[in-house]
Amino acid sequence: MIIKNGKVFQEDGTYRSQDLYVEKGRIVKSEADVTDKTEINASGLKVLPGMVDVHSHGAKGYDFSDGDVQGLRRILQYEKASGVTTWCPTSMTLPREQLLHIFRTVQEAETDDTCAHIGGIHMEGPFLDPGKKGAHVEENIIKPNVDFFRECNRASGGKIRLVTLAPNVEGAMEFLREVKNETYVSLGHTGADYACARKAMEAGALHVTHLFNAMKPMGHRDPGLVGAAADCEACMVELIGDGIHIHPAMVRNAFRLFGPERVILISDSMRAAGMEDGIYELGGQKVIMKNRKAVLEDGTIAGSASNLYDCMRSVVSMGVPEGETILAATRNPARSIGIYQETGSLVPGKRADILLTDEELNLVGVL
Repeated sequence: MIIKNGKVFQEDGTYRSQDLYVEKGRIVKSEADVTDKTEINASGLKVLPGMVDVHSHGAKGYDFSDGDVQGLRRILQYEKASGVTTWCPTSMTLPREQLLHIFRTVQEAETDDTCAHIGGIHMEGPFLDPGKKGAHVEENIIKPNVDFFRECNRASGGKIRLVTLAPNVEGAMEFLREVKNETYVSLGHTGADYACARKAMEAGALHVTHLFNAMKPMGHRDPGLVGAAADCEACMVELIGDGIHIHPAMVRNAFRLFGPERVILISDSMRAAGMEDGIYELGGQKVIMKNRKAVLEDGTIAGSASNLYDCMRSVVSMGVPEGETILAATRNPARSIGIYQETGSLVPGKRADILLTDEELNLVGVL
């Protein structure tokens, strides 16, 4: 396949008019490498890498934590149709046996070309700080447990690529030192102060789960996790881009503070994404979704009802430069979980995960 005359998004965040060549699902260097000469005319269109969402619980009425193989397939189909070609199913804080069952579904799910690729699991709970539990159920939160993490990873077929950890809870630092070479560790759902967070980053936790949410705010005398992440040049930070979790001014300032290399846009979507207003569920708790805002009965925000592609467009509308925003939804998340050699940009050798859009970033096609 040859995609001709498009404005192709580059790894430096710019566009270049060029043709793309695809052979057996991979991008190749030239027309000489292509056996199927079918042409797609992308004149007047932008050509983007598929979005990579490293933090999302569900969509279209389903949730990864349901432990439903067919439900997982439906989520993956919705994500691909929405422009998210790589998706990381993200777990909630649930009882031990339930989590083990949920992680097994990743191996059991039958996927095809209608589905997004599974980039790996994000294990968001249960090693959290009860004081910053957010929408997680407190009675299911446990101390960091290396043996349990490894049991879950075995159940998934070794697919846990990211685990959220509260560094201020008992046993957190020992857990971090033990597993940092087996998965990526993200700091989140924590009341950690600057010193605690900085210590964890120096020990190898170089990712932050949904910056600003479920953590102390950045204060001038107590900069907390946000300040520690800003000071650690190797640390990358997730940012929910739905326009509800974070004020646009804070989104713009996060990009200024962390720069275009370190922000990872996420959806943090739950089953209400792609659905009408109504009553839903997250981690065993009732969620009310109205006008795209999903909350628990006590008013706590409970994930988002947006997919990552819509989050990307939302952040562009907030005034963040388009190139930086797209990198934050493609290159940066792929780098953050070690899959940038496979996806996240449109260069020879990578999967041909390709989006076609108009000038206003309205999605035209997913290849």
